[in-house]
Amino acid sequence: MTRVLSCIQPTGVVHLGNHLGALRNWVSGQHEADVFHGIVDLHALTVTDTPGVLGRQTLELAAMLFAVGLDPDVATVFVQSHIHEHSELAWIMECTVSFGELSRMTQFKDKSAKREADFVSAGLFTYPALQAADIVLYDAEEVPVGDDQRQHIEITRDIAIRFNHRFGDTLVIPKAVHPAAGARVMDLQDPAAKMSKSASSDLGIVYLTDDNSAIERKFKRAVTDSEGVVRFDRDSKPGVSNLLEILAACTGGNPSDLAGHYQQYGPLKADTGAAVIALIEPIRTRYNELLQDPAELARLLAKGNDRARAVASQTLARVHSAIGLLPRA
Repeated sequence: MTRVLSCIQPTGVVHLGNHLGALRNWVSGQHEADVFHGIVDLHALTVTDTPGVLGRQTLELAAMLFAVGLDPDVATVFVQSHIHEHSELAWIMECTVSFGELSRMTQFKDKSAKREADFVSAGLFTYPALQAADIVLYDAEEVPVGDDQRQHIEITRDIAIRFNHRFGDTLVIPKAVHPAAGARVMDLQDPAAKMSKSASSDLGIVYLTDDNSAIERKFKRAVTDSEGVVRFDRDSKPGVSNLLEILAACTGGNPSDLAGHYQQYGPLKADTGAAVIALIEPIRTRYNELLQDPAELARLLAKGNDRARAVASQTLARVHSAIGLLPRA
């Protein structure tokens, strides 16, 4: 069975776009491959500098991953910082990648430019080495990524190939794959922009932790247009089309077909909000149950951590042996 790795940072509350665009595919995909899903809290240190926040967000994200349907007996869900092999292999990966390769990474250029007047962590620069360690540590054959992450998989492949050239055939060379297309979810207040936790306002973001009244309110206030005609046309009617796509994703329908059922925006907004509530309510209930039972949540995470550690320790031992490091007594 193909080994697949997908990771997520604990840097904010999971929203509808995350779920319909990616997490729902994680849930269905867990029965089709040997999947490893890491909560990469060490990566989040590049943007986190407040004590006490990261641990809480990691726990909340773990609860959400189990709540949306990841089965701890099927999918390996682990916390990156709980597997010390990540940090150890990251140093070896840093020693296998060049300064020039790291300096050409587009995301480093973009992120450092945005923070030019602020503190720029060296972790932003060496980030690809830790990410390479994350991937090769689990002998991942496939890594589902969007276009913005493709460069990171390319440099991971370069690092792994170089390591194998120097020290022998040791690391599995991963390949980037395009995940099955998830629903495209745009901001309810700015339908030209994807729903994102980095938006300036929460009014257009539907979080999986929102209560039913908040969800209804957000859809009621969703931006449409002044034409007053319901039809699916992303270019000329982005707000209405966004509602139709969300409704279709929640109900299994087709946006164009659904448009024919409505003559006014009000009923479309109401039905879309109701469909989202039907989708989110059981997730939110399970999420809250897990947060109120820390022992159970710890047990579920321990199960994934143990499986992840078993694979990671073997890979690191293989790397040490290939290099010829002095074995521990």
